[in-house]
Amino acid sequence: MTMATYVLLTKVSSAGIKTIQSNPRRIKEVNRDVEALGARVVAQYATLGRYDFVNIVEAKDAETIARISVALGARGTVSIETLTAIPVETFVRAIGRKGR
Repeated sequence: MTMATYVLLTKVSSAGIKTIQSNPRRIKEVNRDVEALGARVVAQYATLGRYDFVNIVEAKDAETIARISVALGARGTVSIETLTAIPVETFVRAIGRKGR
């Protein structure tokens, strides 16, 4: 089965910041939660700026990633913006088909 790639842009709430300060390993525990919900964390970055974390995740479909976003967001510690990531070669092939 081909997995789709998603970029999760995460902002941590003040409650989430307190959790990270008291237990920095919680970040890795959340990755295990994501995997238990049916996705695979490919890469994860802490970022300085508009978002606190950028995660590259593979999941079988949009429904799976929606379930993950809602489950994590419901905790009240993060808000997530999810982007579908299309490999450039796939994108180029798709736009080159011109209505087929």
